[in-house]
Amino acid sequence: MSEPKAPTPAPGDTYKGWLFKWTNYIKGYQRRWFVLSNGLLSYYRTQAEMGHTCRGTINLATANIAVEDSCNFVISNGGTQTYHLKASSEVERQRWITALELAKAKAFRMQAESDDSGDDSTPPAAGQGAGSRNSEVQSTLRTLGSKVEDLSTCNDLIAKHGSALQRSLSELEGVRLGGETSEKIRQVTERATLFRITSNAMINACRDFLALAQAHSKRWQKALQAEREQRVRLEETLEQLAKQHNHLERAFRGATVLPPSQSNPAIDSKGPVPGKGDASDEDEENEFFDACEDVQEFITVPADPKYHRRSGSNLDEQSLASNPESPQSQEVVPVRKRRTRIPDKPNYSLNLWSIMKNCIGKELSKIPMPVNFNEPLSMLQRLSEDLEYYELLDRAAKCQSSLEQMCYVAAFTVSSYSTTVHRTGKPFNPLLGETFELDRVQESGYRSLCEQVSHHPPAAAHHAISERGWTLRQEIALASKFRGKYLSIMPLGSIHCIFEKSNNHYTWKKVTTTVHNIIVGKLWIDQSGEIDVVNHRTGDRCHLKFAPYSYFSRDVARKVTGVVTDKDGKAHYVLSGTWDEKMECSRVMQSSRGGENGADGRQKTVYQTLKAKELWRKTPLPEGAENMYYFSTLALTLNEQEEGVAPTDSRRRPDQRLMEQGRWEEANAEKQRLEEKQRTARREREREANRATNPSEEGKEPADGGKVSFYLSFCSSLLVSSAFSASLVYSRLSVSLSFPQALIEDSISDSPLKSKYSCSTSSFSTLFNCHLLLLPCMLTSLTPLLFACVPPSSSLLLQLKHCMVHTRQHTQASGHQDNYRPMWFERQVDPKTGEPTHIYRGGYWEAKEQGSWDSCPDIF
Repeated sequence: MSEPKAPTPAPGDTYKGWLFKWTNYIKGYQRRWFVLSNGLLSYYRTQAEMGHTCRGTINLATANIAVEDSCNFVISNGGTQTYHLKASSEVERQRWITALELAKAKAFRMQAESDDSGDDSTPPAAGQGAGSRNSEVQSTLRTLGSKVEDLSTCNDLIAKHGSALQRSLSELEGVRLGGETSEKIRQVTERATLFRITSNAMINACRDFLALAQAHSKRWQKALQAEREQRVRLEETLEQLAKQHNHLERAFRGATVLPPSQSNPAIDSKGPVPGKGDASDEDEENEFFDACEDVQEFITVPADPKYHRRSGSNLDEQSLASNPESPQSQEVVPVRKRRTRIPDKPNYSLNLWSIMKNCIGKELSKIPMPVNFNEPLSMLQRLSEDLEYYELLDRAAKCQSSLEQMCYVAAFTVSSYSTTVHRTGKPFNPLLGETFELDRVQESGYRSLCEQVSHHPPAAAHHAISERGWTLRQEIALASKFRGKYLSIMPLGSIHCIFEKSNNHYTWKKVTTTVHNIIVGKLWIDQSGEIDVVNHRTGDRCHLKFAPYSYFSRDVARKVTGVVTDKDGKAHYVLSGTWDEKMECSRVMQSSRGGENGADGRQKTVYQTLKAKELWRKTPLPEGAENMYYFSTLALTLNEQEEGVAPTDSRRRPDQRLMEQGRWEEANAEKQRLEEKQRTARREREREANRATNPSEEGKEPADGGKVSFYLSFCSSLLVSSAFSASLVYSRLSVSLSFPQALIEDSISDSPLKSKYSCSTSSFSTLFNCHLLLLPCMLTSLTPLLFACVPPSSSLLLQLKHCMVHTRQHTQASGHQDNYRPMWFERQVDPKTGEPTHIYRGGYWEAKEQGSWDSCPDIF
């Protein structure tokens, strides 16, 4: 379908149309929608993007426009921005060039006038009175009126002389050649001259009117802006006076109701305690925000003004932003000065072959992952980063209403993801028994302890307690799925937050984290899913929805929305924001059905809300964070050396310390040593468990232990051997895998097997390699191929059957043979959720005070 041709550009008009823009050598020229307006050239992928996503803008006031050929031209502003554009035809290119040149001249002229005007076009001061302003406006209006009259006169003259000229031309056409011809030509020439003079006068009058209008329009715009700013200042002053008046009234009521002998000393020192009904009267005159549409679940609109006098929310601006009792506004003197930098991340290139060559001939469980993929923090330290914005829980502990407290808890839930937006590095997997303490009692009023309580599957327990009335505990295990282009990480386990004063107990789970561009491209992280924060005491609930990123979505990226409801399902607050920047809440005054239909065909709920209040805003990253793994201010201090911590603390982990110092080769070697030490300790625990279970079998080798070991080694070796030829696999069968001698002789030297079924050892290895490419290392998948290539009467088949049976038994029993018990946590069934979890048993901080770490294992 052909595009409608754009009109010929005129000065000051907005010019729009399709152009082809050069992107790169792979995609070449791509069709884009360009818009020229107010001296700015912007482009979008489609016309629908004009309302929300601009792909680029260039200022024509300082730009250079050059024509390359019949359809191509270039726009550049000095090197920072250069657009290589191509029109569909030469005529279309000329239209764009004309529009761009006119817009450039106009933008340059406006910029020069703005620079020249300076303070001359500043509106008169308030002290000069309104008379001077009125006289100036009246004078300007009179001048403009006279110019309009001149234009009207010129218009009449042009019409008069134009009609006379038309008559003369008509008469000239009917004149015969003769004596009167020269007379008629003279009359036409005179009338044409008059018409030209009148037209010039009209043009000059229009030019003067335009110049005058432009000059005074700029001054009036500045004067209007000054009036608007003055009005805003007056409104703010009036609002402050109203709040002060309200505080004085409440103070007066409190002073008159309570006798002096019964007055509360807390009131005298901290100000009056607000009553239940008038706690937020200062919010009653706040302006309402504009309508905001959530295309996913609900719609919010401004509440009716009749609810002004009925607002009773304590979530006012003081409690959210400028509460003098808030931990943010208190002047805290830290006990020690924490570090603000770590060594910059070295720029080491990742050589894939250097990793692969170390995997040849090894079992999968013994292949170490290099630290190139890591960041110098352990998973326990990343778990402690959830307390980055602990002050949200401090504020929540002071709330009188459970619904308002729920808003802060929900904001705290979202804030824990703010540190992940740029953190694509993988944290170190903690060793079994590894711990991490975060003691911030004197600085922030809380202390935290994490411990790795399980290794298969990996799980970490976390317990934090604050002097300001809250406790946070969680046990997190990770499940991951590799989807080809991206990796999905699903945290398992519940998070609990308990407030001592109100006895409110909140629980929630984490959303799914997705790491994109695993194979090709720049890594980036997204959070998606839904969270239900539940108050088990009151039945209140907050449903949060993390919208997944979509390139075609009109919504803000990383958007989070939520609704706080009571036990009856009535909505009280609407939450909105992004998980990487801020969260706001709006009090719901009324809700109803009747919005536009959603994706499921049902009508959306419409919430009438008050003006949004900010609950949380992300703290900017420290300077140079891009060279320090994008660590936040708290993350920079987590691996700082501290005295008195347990021997199992993550700060004492040598491979992690070496990586932080930039010594990655040594860190890789140390990491491999620690992992091998952990495997040795696990085998020792299994032997001890076997001896405790079967004392009579002590010192004996299991009957089929060699077969189980062979089968496990054989299966794990297949994954590594897929890159090598069949002969190399055969050579590794007898050398690297250490088969039992009887089995090797039976499978390789069995001459009847070779002669009868013509199944050589090389073909046997080749078949295994073919099966490896389909489903490697899966017991159920290996069975059909083994049975197909080996005759039923062969002892190899029988022994492999025994190996499979004992392997299953060994795998099932392995979870019960490891008798490891965590040092500071014990496994219990949670009474609120019914899930088995690890809960802090106590004793760590007492051991730290006494300096008694004798019971700690030596894991480093």
